[in-house]
Amino acid sequence: MKYFLRLSAFLLLLILFILPLPALAGSSSSVTPSTYSESDFKNKDFSGKMLQSVDFAKVDLEGADFSNADIRGAVFNASNLANANLSGSDFSYGFGYLTNFDGADLTNANFQESILSFSTFKGAKIDGTDFSLAVLEKWQVKQLCENASGVNPDTGVDTRDSLGCR
Repeated sequence: MKYFLRLSAFLLLLILFILPLPALAGSSSSVTPSTYSESDFKNKDFSGKMLQSVDFAKVDLEGADFSNADIRGAVFNASNLANANLSGSDFSYGFGYLTNFDGADLTNANFQESILSFSTFKGAKIDGTDFSLAVLEKWQVKQLCENASGVNPDTGVDTRDSLGCR
């Protein structure tokens, strides 16, 4: 009986190593709950919504309202968020590469550990915005430090400190 069990276990392991099960690839729809792309969502109201990991790549969101929204891990690559309201939103761990935040209200928003390379923030309101460990270019930091003030009410981090302003 011992011999039979050992032989069975050996054959089972041999089969699993020689004929492994095929890997199932995940599609992008299984990774992100929703994807919005190449669409116009100007002035759309997303306030207070839970939009974690949603993909807004190449979307025109000018004037959209994301106030107090949970957009952790969301993707806004090459999107237009000019004059949008992101006040009180949590955009930590998000991606905003090549995104237009010009004139946006980012008051008390959380941008911790977000990738914001080559995005613009001309005229953005950043009172109390936390940029701790965010990926920014030197010219972006210089631009943001010109108007940086306040302390984020949720994280307790000073905006100027989070940007490394001198």
